[in-house]
Amino acid sequence: MIIAKSLKKSFGDFTAVNGIDLHVKKGECFGLLGPNGAGKSTFIGMTYGTVRRTGGELSVFGFDPNTQSRDIKGRLGVVTQDNALDESLTVFENMMIYCAFIGVPSSERKKRINDLLEYMNLAHKRDALIQTLSGGMKRRLVFVRALLGKPELLILDEPTTGLDPAVRHLLWGKVRELHQNGTTIVLTTHYMHEAEVLCNRLVIMNQGNVAAEGSPQSMINQHTPGYVGIFRLEDKKKLEDIASKAGHLDYHEDTSGLYLRTKSLSDLTAFHSDHGLSPLQIRPSNLEDVFLKLTGQELSSDA
Repeated sequence: MIIAKSLKKSFGDFTAVNGIDLHVKKGECFGLLGPNGAGKSTFIGMTYGTVRRTGGELSVFGFDPNTQSRDIKGRLGVVTQDNALDESLTVFENMMIYCAFIGVPSSERKKRINDLLEYMNLAHKRDALIQTLSGGMKRRLVFVRALLGKPELLILDEPTTGLDPAVRHLLWGKVRELHQNGTTIVLTTHYMHEAEVLCNRLVIMNQGNVAAEGSPQSMINQHTPGYVGIFRLEDKKKLEDIASKAGHLDYHEDTSGLYLRTKSLSDLTAFHSDHGLSPLQIRPSNLEDVFLKLTGQELSSDA
């Protein structure tokens, strides 16, 4: 559905996307991860023609976004980072305007809006002004807007940033339903657990390049297999001394704590027995560990 070959985008002397190759298959949920400035949003912009590529090839539905963006936009929906809703109008009025903008037949607009408001648990807010909605309600309404055109491809650009866990999980459920019903999804997110839960396959981008590609579990198995112990800050000196003498231990520190990764759970428990250091938490390696290893950057929802 999306094919990129040697795709490049430069802004003056700055290269945002550096000759990447990737493809998104029909029917999959594809994740695009990376720190701020990695090139994710630039790639997303190039897929539907708001950003013109500098070099390489790119096709979406077989169309070139540089010259056929109208054909592409008619078949995709976008949940943008910014809500971009008219605060002075009601929920229904906003959606009616957007239906007209994307060419939904006038005879279908009211029913389509009402059905999608019901689907996103917003029917009770149909006649409410946008300015009275909570942040979570506005994000759900942006999902409604993205679905009004019955898209084959749904682009979710950091769809749950800043939302509380309850709303985030509600939206995850809706994304799963859409995916199960055949919608192809491209997701960019700073939440690694979100990518693990939703994506069949993903890439991690860093400084305009693809650093890794595969399913979440295959990437964990390849780059950070094993278990992680999280230790107290007061154990720092002792941990550093032990890790420097033992080459098989993977130790790192960031602002959230001290992390020690071993290949097996038994290695981590043996470390505790041998050195008298008790971890605050023990967990299997996850996608966040892969991200940190490949990008060298800490995660944040506003990175």
